[in-house]
Amino acid sequence: MAARPLLLLLAAPLIAAASPAQRLQQAEQARAAGLAMQQETADRLHQAQEEERRLAATRVAAAARLREAENEAAAASSRVAELAARRAAAARRLGERAAALGPLLPLAERLALYPAETLLAVPGPPENSVRGLAVLRGLMGTLEREAAGLRAEQAEVEAAQREMDAELPRLHAAQASQAVQAAQLDRQIEAARIGRIRAEDAAVAAARRAAADAARADSLRTAIAAMQAARVRSEQQLRDDIAKAERQRRDAAVAKARRQQEEVTAPAGPGVRPGEATIMPVAGPVVRHWGERTEAGPATGIAFRAPPLGRVVAPCAGRIAFAGPFRSFGVLIILDCGGGYHFVLAGLDRLDVQAGNTVQAGEPVGVMPAWDPATPGPHPALYVELRREGQPVDPSPFLRSQL
Repeated sequence: MAARPLLLLLAAPLIAAASPAQRLQQAEQARAAGLAMQQETADRLHQAQEEERRLAATRVAAAARLREAENEAAAASSRVAELAARRAAAARRLGERAAALGPLLPLAERLALYPAETLLAVPGPPENSVRGLAVLRGLMGTLEREAAGLRAEQAEVEAAQREMDAELPRLHAAQASQAVQAAQLDRQIEAARIGRIRAEDAAVAAARRAAADAARADSLRTAIAAMQAARVRSEQQLRDDIAKAERQRRDAAVAKARRQQEEVTAPAGPGVRPGEATIMPVAGPVVRHWGERTEAGPATGIAFRAPPLGRVVAPCAGRIAFAGPFRSFGVLIILDCGGGYHFVLAGLDRLDVQAGNTVQAGEPVGVMPAWDPATPGPHPALYVELRREGQPVDPSPFLRSQL
């Protein structure tokens, strides 16, 4: 080991004594080695990107298979929910009829057992007794109709319960199939999550800084504007880094900064266009349409009643601009599709992506809450908005062929 420093000391005068032509040649060789290393790094990055695209396509296919099971679960869930609401409404009417009829039951029982005695119990002239008899007959008719109504409501409750009991096995079978497909997809998502952590790039870092700015915004419009402003700042910083490295003639730093600039400035996605339907973000029927009247005014988005634990997928290819809780929207995803278009997906229970991740159309991004279709009441819904340059637009033309 001691011989190596000695050799370097002996060689130093020879290096120093090298001719200008030799020094130029050595510098060119060092430059060529550096460029070769940069190319090797770029090739590895390209291979990793290609592998990520291949795995993303696999996740899209798995999500499509899961969607088939979720469509069955959604249909069964809707049917069970409707039957549960029907049964609850019939039970409520039954209770109301029984409550209204309750005070008359003692009189009805006495009339049935002692009709004459009941009439004679109140002294008065004969014509009053005749009128009383007519009133009592009318009352008996009313009681009979009410009793028939009670029997009909009871029959409706029992019929809805029988139909729901018959539908529940189909729901459970659909949910079991959904669970199997979801478990397979979850394994792929976890592998993707680990891979993304290892391959974080400048675009991811820039997107997360932008998402942090957006989280402090007071509306979706200002959140999107904050993210766009943060992206502009990141692009300017990289341009400054490139100019500084070029002035200092640091080739490796210039190459690295240019690569980061390409990552940050690359289009988020191909954009979306009316008539070219995007992928439906979740299984289930639409329960609120664009422009529908709400307490806050006309709806600026649409809502889907997803099946329990329904998988939410990206409706377009792009980059996740925001993923997390936001104001009254709950857990929210903002997907930058490119071309100034952003899809907003709100109401999720679990996120499978983070700000900065790139996704393909149809790739899973999160999961809806669980709920019991047999329990009447409001159920979780996925709220979907499409915004162009921050302004909400009707998503129907983009989803029309699938609604």
